[in-house]
Amino acid sequence: MATNPPSTPANPPPGSTNTPPDGPNTPVYRRLARRLQERIDAGGYPAGARLPSEPELSAEFGVNRLTVRQAVAELERAAAVEIRRGVGTFVRPPAVRVSIAVDPRSQRFDLGSVHEAVPEGDRGDGEFVVAAPPVTGSAEDEEAARQLGRAPGELHRLDSVIRLGGRARAACSYWVPFGPLPAELVRPGHAGNLVLDLARAAGVELEYDWRAFGAIGADLADAELLGVPAGTPLLVREGVSCTPDGTPALYVRRRIDGSSARFVLHFRER
Repeated sequence: MATNPPSTPANPPPGSTNTPPDGPNTPVYRRLARRLQERIDAGGYPAGARLPSEPELSAEFGVNRLTVRQAVAELERAAAVEIRRGVGTFVRPPAVRVSIAVDPRSQRFDLGSVHEAVPEGDRGDGEFVVAAPPVTGSAEDEEAARQLGRAPGELHRLDSVIRLGGRARAACSYWVPFGPLPAELVRPGHAGNLVLDLARAAGVELEYDWRAFGAIGADLADAELLGVPAGTPLLVREGVSCTPDGTPALYVRRRIDGSSARFVLHFRER
């Protein structure tokens, strides 16, 4: 049976626009995996739901069963689904967040400053805008809205990649409760410190409210942005920044290649 690229619906499901477009050399199985991931993200296949069988997916997308099998295996590596041999393939529930509280009155600590720009070198290092996808109500959009105390429709999103040492090290997403954002700021390839750029666009000063740290396996979109296999361990640094009066003004979620970075808390002067 001939293998054809999976069809793309005329009206993509909510959340699908957050995924970078397929490149001309993207394998067919990965295109299919991403279409399925988009449905999972949009709630088409909720947590615990069983995916359609191989024959059903093969017929729907016009691909052979081997391509379906490869796509599902890719989703399993990205921790999006669980394959139960002899039973079926099921959508995994979202990861549980574990928070660690630090009392600033009891320890001296430094988690980095929004006033320090990402270093730029002569090898194309720095932070670069990838896209400004619409906020469509995906799980990430809903979490950002919850943390900022706004409805998803009130937010604007900006995605970027941080390159250091000549390669992509982190994928970043920012949500802010103001907009529209300046055209120059959302232009793909725009370079700068996006936290500072967003603060300037809003005409506000930003201070840390909270930061949390965790780890996930790279999903298909982040795997492509960072040039790593799906399922690669990524460090996650997320949190809210606020204005000096305590009003939440920015939610950020950074996914960092775990093989090339670490977080260090210094509790003593050096």
